[in-house]
Amino acid sequence: MSGSPKYSTVSVAPAYARIEVGRSLARAAARQRVEAQRSEARRRLEAQRARERAERAAQRAREVAARRERARAEAGRREAELARRRSAQQESHAAGVRREQADADARRLAEVRQLLGRARAEDSGVRVLRERLDLLQSRVERGEDPGRDIEELRGRVVLLTEEAGASGRNADHGAVLAGLEERLAGIGPQARESDPEGHRRCLDLLAELRAAAGPGAQTRFQAMLGTAEHALTRHAATVGERAAGERLRAEEAREAQLQAEERASEQEAARQAALEAEQERVTAMLTEATDRLGVVRQSVAEAAAEARELAAPELAERIEAALTAVTSPLAADAPKEALTAVAALEDLLVGTEARLDELHLAYARRMDLAQALQDAMIGEGFAFTGGAEQAGELLLSFERPTGATYRTTITTDGGGTPVLVYQVDGEPDVTLRPDPEVAVCDRTEDLLERVHEAIVERDGFVPGELTWQGKPPGPQGKTLTDVEQAPDTEEWSWTG
Repeated sequence: MSGSPKYSTVSVAPAYARIEVGRSLARAAARQRVEAQRSEARRRLEAQRARERAERAAQRAREVAARRERARAEAGRREAELARRRSAQQESHAAGVRREQADADARRLAEVRQLLGRARAEDSGVRVLRERLDLLQSRVERGEDPGRDIEELRGRVVLLTEEAGASGRNADHGAVLAGLEERLAGIGPQARESDPEGHRRCLDLLAELRAAAGPGAQTRFQAMLGTAEHALTRHAATVGERAAGERLRAEEAREAQLQAEERASEQEAARQAALEAEQERVTAMLTEATDRLGVVRQSVAEAAAEARELAAPELAERIEAALTAVTSPLAADAPKEALTAVAALEDLLVGTEARLDELHLAYARRMDLAQALQDAMIGEGFAFTGGAEQAGELLLSFERPTGATYRTTITTDGGGTPVLVYQVDGEPDVTLRPDPEVAVCDRTEDLLERVHEAIVERDGFVPGELTWQGKPPGPQGKTLTDVEQAPDTEEWSWTG
């Protein structure tokens, strides 16, 4: 036997295959229970989040309804208040106009009564005019507007009165004119701009009265006096109406401004509500991603640790990278990316756990084979001197009483078939520089064959023929043209 490594593939006996099936089923059942627990945890979290969202939605709906109800009540209150103010303004204006008209009518009646007092009391026409005057006085007191009747009565009284002295008359006319001018000035400085046509009419009538205040114009003065008073009353009423209209328009403008501000406030509230809804949607997505990550995080950590224990660091790195792909968008508040990443992590976890089942099965097979080999070697008088696992391979060391050492590596080929690789040192039939044509070592080969037979008898593994580089052809051997490359080595040997 040459000093190069010796190889033997190992097949699995039906009994051990059944054991592996049982292990696979047990691990699959365990995985299903774990997945069921994760699914139940996700379901509980989803139900809890759905309840929370429903509660928040109901609360928002109540708040929106309350705001709308308050807005409607406030709008109704403002409308009622505006209508009340308008009605009060209109009533106040109408009352003012009526008061001014009543005052003017009362003054005109007083003037007519004064003119009538100058007539002869025994005159039957005077008695009729006094009765007529009393009737008009009653109408004025009731709030009626007997303006034309007063002017008619004034004309009839003027015809009955005698002309007074020129100086006295002029003095009376002057006082009357002064009173009328004072009334015009009392209407206010805004009268000219508010009612320019009425203002000019009053000025023209006062000018005509001033011209009629001279001697011989008593009748004309008295006839025009009522027209002037009526014009002043109408002018004052027009100015008051327009002032009230200006106040009303100002009030309406203020109300429109308030309504515009309220609409802007409502729009801002709607915008804020939309922002809050969007933020809540983002928060809900982030919460969902966080919840789903929380469900699988422990399983991910366990899978990564198990992958490293089973000498599959690339598998551990892949699932840890998928975990980082979730935590990074969560930290950056990127909900879509976080949900996509957590879904990918969940899928990868399922595939990783399936792959770990395969690795665990292969690991258990190597460990069982190592134990079987150790028992068989000890049965042949070997002493076990140590073992270790490295990169998915088991390294075992044995020593014979003669001092020979056997270092055995348990590995797998590309198809997952176990392979025993022996490194022998110190046996007399093993040479360090063998002759390929005469590489024989029957005693060492027989020893290992007995070890393999012991493994078959007790542990359900079936080692194949032992071979090494340069093994000569024979009834139990193969020619060198039949060899294939041994796993994880540059040596060539038969592994059939």
